[in-house]
Amino acid sequence: MSDWIEPPQKAPAFTLPADDGTKVRLADCLGSPVVLYFYPKDDTPGCTREACAFRDSQAKLKKLGAKVFGVSPDGVASHEKFRDKYKLNFPLLADEGHKIAEKYGAWREKNMYGKKSMGIQRSTYVIDAKGKVAKLWKRVKVDGHEQQVLDVLKDI
Repeated sequence: MSDWIEPPQKAPAFTLPADDGTKVRLADCLGSPVVLYFYPKDDTPGCTREACAFRDSQAKLKKLGAKVFGVSPDGVASHEKFRDKYKLNFPLLADEGHKIAEKYGAWREKNMYGKKSMGIQRSTYVIDAKGKVAKLWKRVKVDGHEQQVLDVLKDI
């Protein structure tokens, strides 16, 4: 289990398959701020609310030059269904071996009703145009989170 990547550390490089079959590399996003959010599972209540909030904020995010990527251990086929069902307008990245979640510290021990397991802790990184972490939320509360992200993006 890795530690979180705290501001102003450099964000770890990654290349992951997206829901549309392309590969997304963080290095290709330099020059734009990136919102990289880790979520546990496609098409579950909290994850759906979070994805739809980012979908509905897409115009404001684009105006600030930000690129949004959702990351979970689900595969590309699952991401495609999730994207199509909710008309998501940003890429979902498949981190099936949870290697990137581990690099970023989002793969953690969870305790649900006394049962311990490893999984994604809902978290969000804002990475600046130079590739450095500008802001990290370690335990995201879904409601209102997209506004917190927009507020940070306005200041970087």
